[in-house]
Amino acid sequence: MGWTCQHDHKGYCKLLKKECIPGMKGCIINVSDSIIFSSGNFEDDKKIDEKKQEEIDFATLAKSN
Repeated sequence: MGWTCQHDHKGYCKLLKKECIPGMKGCIINVSDSIIFSSGNFEDDKKIDEKKQEEIDFATLAKSN
């Protein structure tokens, strides 16, 4: 899924009045485990995603049992 930020103008954040860096302090994008920013390399992104899927969230696991 793709989208654009309403404050992004050619790599410049109109909200923070500086270069756009998704997830930086003050950014409206809520950075969480479900959001992955692309590194620009599909293979690297795929490895990062696979590694995240392998990690176990023990707190969630404990709550479910």
